[in-house]
Formats: sequence, structure tokens, C-alpha cells
Amino acid sequence: MASNAYRNGTSSHKGTIKPLAASNSYNVKSSSIKSRLPPSSNHSPGSAPLRRSNSASFTTAAGGSDGVPGRVRVAVRLRPRNEEECVADADFADCVELQPELKRLKLRKNNWESETYEFDEVLTEFASQKRVYEVVAKPVVESVLDGYNGTVMAYGQTGTGKTFTLGRLGEEDTSARGIMVRSLEEILANVSPETDFVSVSYLQLYMETIQDLLDPANDNISIVEDPKTGDVSLPGATHIEIRDEHNFLELLRIGEAHRIAANTKLNTESSRSHAILMVHVKRSVLSAEDAIPSETDKSSHFAKPPKPVVRKSKLVLVDLAGSERVHKSGSEGHMLEEAKSINLSLSALGKCINALAENSAHVPVRDSKLTRLLKDSFGGTARTSLIVTIGPSPRHRGETASTILFGQRAMKVENMLRIKEEFDYKSLSRRLEIQVDKLIAENERQQKAFDDKVERINLEAQNRISEVERNFADAFEKERLKCQMEYMESVKKLEEKMIENQRRHGCDGFMNDKCNGEGPSFSVVDDVAEVKKLLEKEIHMRKEAEEEVNKLKSQLRQCTDSGEGGDSEILKLQQALADEVHQKKKLEEEMIVLRSRMLQLTFEADQMRRSLRRSGSTNAYGGLESPMSQVRDSLNGHKTPVAALFDQVGLQKILALLESEDVNVRIHAVKVVANLAAEEANQERIVEAGGLTSLLMLLRNYEDETIRRVVAGAIANLAMNEASQELIMIQGGISLLSMTAFDAEDPRTLRMVAGAIANLCGNDKLQAKLRSEGGIKALLGMVRCGHPDVLSQVARGIANFAKCESRASANGIRSGRSVLIDDGALPWIVQNANNDSAPIRRHIELALCHLAQHEVNAKDMISGGALWEVVRISRDCSREDIRSLARRTLNLSPIFRAEMRRLRIEL
Repeated sequence: MASNAYRNGTSSHKGTIKPLAASNSYNVKSSSIKSRLPPSSNHSPGSAPLRRSNSASFTTAAGGSDGVPGRVRVAVRLRPRNEEECVADADFADCVELQPELKRLKLRKNNWESETYEFDEVLTEFASQKRVYEVVAKPVVESVLDGYNGTVMAYGQTGTGKTFTLGRLGEEDTSARGIMVRSLEEILANVSPETDFVSVSYLQLYMETIQDLLDPANDNISIVEDPKTGDVSLPGATHIEIRDEHNFLELLRIGEAHRIAANTKLNTESSRSHAILMVHVKRSVLSAEDAIPSETDKSSHFAKPPKPVVRKSKLVLVDLAGSERVHKSGSEGHMLEEAKSINLSLSALGKCINALAENSAHVPVRDSKLTRLLKDSFGGTARTSLIVTIGPSPRHRGETASTILFGQRAMKVENMLRIKEEFDYKSLSRRLEIQVDKLIAENERQQKAFDDKVERINLEAQNRISEVERNFADAFEKERLKCQMEYMESVKKLEEKMIENQRRHGCDGFMNDKCNGEGPSFSVVDDVAEVKKLLEKEIHMRKEAEEEVNKLKSQLRQCTDSGEGGDSEILKLQQALADEVHQKKKLEEEMIVLRSRMLQLTFEADQMRRSLRRSGSTNAYGGLESPMSQVRDSLNGHKTPVAALFDQVGLQKILALLESEDVNVRIHAVKVVANLAAEEANQERIVEAGGLTSLLMLLRNYEDETIRRVVAGAIANLAMNEASQELIMIQGGISLLSMTAFDAEDPRTLRMVAGAIANLCGNDKLQAKLRSEGGIKALLGMVRCGHPDVLSQVARGIANFAKCESRASANGIRSGRSVLIDDGALPWIVQNANNDSAPIRRHIELALCHLAQHEVNAKDMISGGALWEVVRISRDCSREDIRSLARRTLNLSPIFRAEMRRLRIEL
């Protein structure tokens, strides 16, 4: 829906409600609302004029008794259908119809009668959190920054999105942040940390007791009213100053952890208390009348100092607990008492609003603590915005009507807005103290800088001294080593010279002895004799070693001859051992097969038992229990549930059987995996254990029709998981399924393959892959079979693919004509749009409606005869939601409207 269809102005309403100024949603004109201004004589003498802001334009002096009239603004927000409603209410249309461009909605009584209501804003289920904040809360926050009190409150049935609208933190996705976080972001962005002060209190009203969510021990806070002004305050509540967004998010996280919630039939996290976040803003401004001195005043040589003014305002964000009916929420025991307390407080609030809307003389404010806390929000001095949240389900039409009427009555309530400001001479003293502190701090910084500089110079001097000492020590050590080396060299040279001299002197003595005939000839002869003895001994030892070697060789030959018979014995033993191992492996495989068969039988029995329980056939169930218990008792000796038997067999062992050489074992293992994949809890475990990869390998390598059929069924079950779908795409599963679709002839195999491709067609991320790898052509090619079950899966895949295309085109991600039309699917779609089979017809009707939502497909659909089928669907379809979709599509398409006018077709 185009964003320019929303406006910030208000539309006219029934009764006495009149619109605010058209230029801005919060500008006030005296002609639009009944004036409540008291006589001018009641002005406070110390009042100061207001400054003009972006969100409001006021002309009344602040601080006095006069105020500006401001009606309570009410916006309505529709929650989209949840999963339970999509299933339970699939055949029923929504009970409300929104017209956001006209700022009104229709509440259907039945198929031919409805009631129309107008609000200040009507927000569809597609409205973003940012859009909701800007429409509902931003004007109130801007008024709070200008000095006015403000209130933003959410009201509605349990489970319609009040806490999502107000209290969503959006830690992972900032676009999902609610009004509380966005309000504090804007307040912190527009205040000055030096002069302004922001603090928060987070409370809950539980069983008529006010509890502090930031301090759980403080669980009974009293309400105090000022007897002079009537202002309501909570002096016992915790006030924490806020400086940044992170600090505030941490406080909200702590408060949400302490808030009381419970699980009901209407909501898994139902709030059982009213949450109240109070933001106190204190801003310092200068009075405008004294800010500039008069030029004509020449008696004084000094300008008159401006008077400090402090504006105190309060923003109250209220997340009401949901109104509920006990028979629908299923509350029992203590939860029933909680529901009674919630309904009583909301009833008291409704009575107060009725009294204010009817200008009653008595407003029962004291009937509940909730109404006492909101005394300033309804009929007081605060600017108030109310967002009512509703659901689309026709089952809760009564609660939706009650919520809408509550909002209508609240629109009749008018508040008198006043600024609360006071002169604050203490701020001057505080500013001077801040300046003195700054000067002292600056002096300390300069002194510290000087000390740091002196310390740095001393450190550098010490480093230089240390470096010089280190260099001196290194030079000294090098010189010492050099001297030692020179000393060693000198000693070595002296030793060499001494040895040389000794050798020279010895040789001279020998020569002299020889010349004298007294040489040691006898010593040479002895040496030769000794060498001969050593040589003979060595020869003898060598002979003995050779004899020993020959002896060992002969023994080795004998051992080799005798070992040939031993080798045959060893081979026989090894063969027997291999046979034993093979037999043991075969027995283990048979045991795994028996246990997996037990798993399959138990799984099928559980499925049949559940189906019989749903149909109420207790006698048949009792007959089935006996044989299944006998099978379990015969294998395990006791009853074993599926989970325990699954753990006993082991997923890895079952997957290992997929590679068995026995075809029957492999087929049985694939069947077990397919049955396990039918349970959502087992799909992730199968994929993590590599089961998907093994199934794709079987589909790629085996041509056995039974294996391909069962493998395709297992892949179809795994394709229901989004994570498995992307893994199938990455591992080439789309191409394998496409080839199997073209090769297979068995209708059962084609039905499994078509179911797998149909599941993949529902993933937005796989659109391009499905076409590029032949998935769409394979899906369309399977219509050759003509079997109704195959055609039903083909129609479902076409509807899923058309829905994803429609969603991508609406988001601007995709443009151009539909892939289904390019691949020639339109004639078959038109031919089967009125098929006798209900599943085929329903899916084809949905596909036609999605294809017709885009103008680029209109001409092809007109030429192909699809327009007549869409017109027929808008008139004769058995499902109301499909009829409404077809009618809305025809009305929104200019090409279809022109062709219908030419053919004189009326809806």
C-alpha cells in the first residue's frame, strides 16, 4: 500500500467529534473544539509565554490556570493472522476491513452487513514500527519536550500486539523497536546533557498493587495526590537518571524480566499486569521577555540578566494487560484471579471514559488504581494518544467490537493542556559552580600536563643515561673479549714454537746417535714383529667369522624349507579369521536391519494409532495394540518407544546401511530414513549426520525405481525445512530432481519428486535456481503422467512459485513477466482452473490470483483466457478468502477493468 495514502490530519467523526487543524495533526483551532478556557482574570501573574514547536502551535501563556484544549487521539492497528488462525480460520474471511486512505474500518456482522467506524489513523498489518511511532507517539513526545505532560497507551484484546507495539526492544533488528525505545531515543537526542535532566521509573500494576520493576523488593507503592493541584505522584518509585540509549535498554530488559507473564490459549507470553513507564523530563530555558535588553533603557549600563526557567514534563507510556474472556483464555486457579483483576481495572477505565465522553458530573476515578494513575491522561492536562490493537479472526469478533467501541468513546474525551514551568534561580548557581569546576578541572589538567611533561623529560634523560651505560658496557665487553682472544692466540703461537723447537732438538739428537752407531734399531724390529702378530690374529678372526656366516646361512636355508608348510597353516588361519569377521559383520547388519524394521513398524503403528484416535475408533486401536506390543516384546523383551529404539539403533548405523551391497537392505534403510524425516524433530539430525548427502548420492548413482521413489520421498520430507532447502540447492539437488522427473514413469515416483520440487518452490531464495537448473520445466513436464496425485503436487508447486513471485514483485525485488508464463504453464493452468479434484482446483485458483496481481502479466492472461477464470473465481469459488483476493485483484488492475468494461462484465 502506497505510503502517500496516509495523512497526519484527522478525519471527521460521528457525533460531536470534530477534526483538529488540517495543517498538522496536533495544531489546535478554537473553531474545531469547544473551548474550555476560563476567564482571563484567572491567569497566573508569573506565567511565561510558550515557545512554538514543530508538533503543536499554542498561544496560551504557560504556567497559569489557562490551558489549550486537546482531544484524545485514537489510532487502530490490525495484527496479521498468526499460524493458528491461518489454519483454524482458513475458510473464513477477516472480520474487519480496513480503509486506511479514508481513516476508517468496517466491522462485519455477517457476509452482507457491516458497521463503519472512523479513527484518527488506521494502520494495516503491514504498517512498520517507525510508521506507528510517527503517527501515534511522536507528536506527544514533541509536546513533552516543549513542557507538556503526555500519555501514550495501548489497549486491546490479549494477543493483538500491544507489547510488540510499545515495549519491543529490537536488540537484533532496530526496525522492530517499539514506542518506548523510540520515544527515549528522540528525547535523548533533543536534550542537553549539561542543563537538562531525564529520569525513568518502570512499574507494573498487578492485582491492584503497584510494584517497582526496577526494584522487585519494592512491591507496594502508594499513590499520592497533591491537594492543591491534584497531580498524581509515586514518591516510593525508583527514579534512575538516563544518559544514553544503552543504559535505558538495560533498564527495560531488567524490567521485562521482572514483569509477570503467563501462557494462555490466546497468547504464549500473555502479560498479567499493566506496565507503566514514566519518563520525567526537566529542561532549563531562558524567559523570552528578559533575554534581550531594551534599547531605549539608557539608565542602566548593564544588560538585565535573563531569568532561568525550568520546565517539568512527564511522559507516561502504558502497556495495558489484554482484556480476555475466561472461557477463551482457559485461565484457572491463580490465573483466573489475575484475569478478574485485569478485567475489573479495564472496566473501571471504560466507565471513566464513558463519563468523560458524556460530560457526566461524576467521574469514578477512585474505582481502581489504574484510573487514579491515568487521572491526568483522560480529562486532565496531558496530551494523550491511544492505540487500540485488534485481530482479524472472526472468532473474536465480540472482543474486536468492544475494543473499537472503547476507542470511539475515548475520541470524545478532551483534555486541557498546560505547561508546568517555574523560575529556578538555583540554576544560575549551578552554572557558576559548573564553570568553576571546569576552570579547576582545566587547571588540574594543565598542571597534570606540566607534570607529565617533566616526568617525560626525566624519563627520556634516564633512558639516554641507561643507553650510554649499556653502550659503554658492550664496548668494554667487546674489548675484553678481544684481549682474551689475542692472549689465546699468543699462547698458541708460543706453544707451537716450543713444540717446533723440541722436535728440531730431538731430530738433531737422533741423527747424532745414529752417526755414533748407538741408534735404537732393536726397537724397530720389535715393532715389526708385533705388527705381524696382530695381522695373523686378524686373519684368524676373519676366517672364524666367515665360518660362522656360512653356518648361519645353512641354518637359514633349513628354516626356509621347514617354514613353507607353516605358511600354509598361517594362511588357513587367516582365511578362517576373515570368514569369522565377515560372518560377524553380516550378523551385525542383520541385527541393525531387524532393529530398523522394528523402528519402522513402531513408527507406522504410532501413525495409525494417532489417526484412529482422531477418528474415534477405539475398538480398532485396541486391536492394533496387541500385535505391535507382541513385535516389540519379541525383539526387546519389553515395550520400547520410538525414541529409545532410535537411540539403540543409532542414526549413523542406519545411514551406513544406505551403502550396503544388499539391495533389499539398502531399500529398507531408505524407507526408515524417509519415515524418520517425516517428523520435524528428526530432520535437522538427519541433515547434520550427512543423511541428505547420502540420499542425493543414491538418487544420482542408482537407477532402481524403488530406490529412486523412496529416496525422492525422503528428500521431499526434508525439503519442508528451510535450512535443508538451501542445502539441497547447494549440493545440486534441484538438478537431480529435475533429471529424475524427466526419466521416471512410475506415478508414485513422480508424485514424490513433484512434492519435493513443490516444497522448494515456496522458498523466495530459490526462485532463480529453480528456473536455471530446470526445476520449473521438470515440474511442468510431470503433467504428462495425468495421475491426480501428481497433478495435485504440480498445482501446489505452481501456486507456491506464483506466490513467491508476487511477493518479490510487490517488494520491488523482481520485475518482468512471470517465469510460469514464459515457460508455457498458462494454458495448463487455465485448463485445470475448474478441475474436478478439489486440491488441484484450489491451488490453481490461488496461482491465477497471484499471477493477476501484476500488470505485466495482464495482457498474456487476457489473451490466454485466464481473465474469464479469474472472474469465475471471484463469483463461484467455495473459499471466501480466494474470492476476495480475486475480486480485489480485478478491481486494482486498470487493464482488467478496461477489458471487463469492453466485454461488459460486472463483478
